[in-house]
Amino acid sequence: MMYREWHGLCLVSCGGQYPPDAREAAQPFSPLVILENRPAKDSGGLRFIRSARELGEPDGLCRLMPCRADAPVLPPEVRALIGKDGAIVLNTAFSRAFSVLSAQLARKKTGLRVNLVGLGDVGGTVLTGLKLLGGGCIDTIGIFDPYEPLMARYAMELGQVLPLYDGEALPEVSVCCEQDLFRCDVLIFTASRGVPGLDSKVQDVRMAQFSKNREMLRAYARRAREENFCGLFCQVSDPVDPLARALFLDSNCGADGEYDFAGLLPEQVRGFGLGVMQARAAYAAKRLGADFTRGRAFGPHGEGLVVCNAPDGGYDTALSETLTEQARTLNLQVRELGFKPYIAPGLSSAAVSILRMLRGGWFESAVPLGGCYFGCRSRLCGAVAETYREALAPALVARLEASWAALRELRYE
Repeated sequence: MMYREWHGLCLVSCGGQYPPDAREAAQPFSPLVILENRPAKDSGGLRFIRSARELGEPDGLCRLMPCRADAPVLPPEVRALIGKDGAIVLNTAFSRAFSVLSAQLARKKTGLRVNLVGLGDVGGTVLTGLKLLGGGCIDTIGIFDPYEPLMARYAMELGQVLPLYDGEALPEVSVCCEQDLFRCDVLIFTASRGVPGLDSKVQDVRMAQFSKNREMLRAYARRAREENFCGLFCQVSDPVDPLARALFLDSNCGADGEYDFAGLLPEQVRGFGLGVMQARAAYAAKRLGADFTRGRAFGPHGEGLVVCNAPDGGYDTALSETLTEQARTLNLQVRELGFKPYIAPGLSSAAVSILRMLRGGWFESAVPLGGCYFGCRSRLCGAVAETYREALAPALVARLEASWAALRELRYE
């Protein structure tokens, strides 16, 4: 097997293409990057593995469970390096694969620039949470909204917030010009159109917003493509999971309407809606007097949500289905009180989950998983995506497969 050195990384091809400026290396070394070539539309682009067997897995729900795939034939020294230090897997079917890889590996852990689009109820809550909790991680937060007085108000008021401890540095909040939106490490999109009113009879409030929000988001997908954005795009607007998929697809569509996969890599896009479902399930379990210490939320932010009281041992189907229904409908209970439910989503799904991501912790979000964005626990390992793997009860797997299949059936053309 041939090894190449590129910008301090060791490249090994398992079907992927080497960059033209890579040089031959005598032996493998860490950090190790394995190049593959999978169909870009329904496959991942950049992920972290801990076992050579993970290279043989298909893109799908299997990446949430302990790996059972057969490992491809690799030299013993390569297998040993993967087992010792892990490896990055890069899909060279994406034309910007190497530039995104470089940018993500170079991304700082502190002093980050975050830009936020949309200062409605959710956006304002997210911004407040990031201001209060983002110290030591975020340096500046640029805000953009079509209503200029609203931007000025938030920049002014959040500039007057005291830190909890004397001398603690909180992120600076400033107005961001539209042309500078993608000059950042992380872009957070919370803007929304057509949110059903409190008197609406619509049962799925989230999906009712899809077409209008997609049309608005499409312009940002094209901007990200045109500006070769190499940062992270956090999609918060409803419906979170389908819009994350639409954002990825729209950014990879050329002027002729055909997919050329010269836009965002799938892992650059994350959908942030699952955090509040995890929190709502815990809240529901507490009201029922049930233990949710090992509880998990999976799948979309809304219809198709899957909650379990425990992933494997102790899994209770009846309790899990009750928790699922309560977590899925708690937003409607807030609306019945006469309020739009945006505080918990803005904090749990977005502000807290995004900060967990940036600080390298495990967090809930929608990740690209075999042709759709599916909610699960994941983290950034050295700025590269890694899903949380654990044993899952067969009955839970069946529920996850049904939810995953329904997301894959959604049409985006």
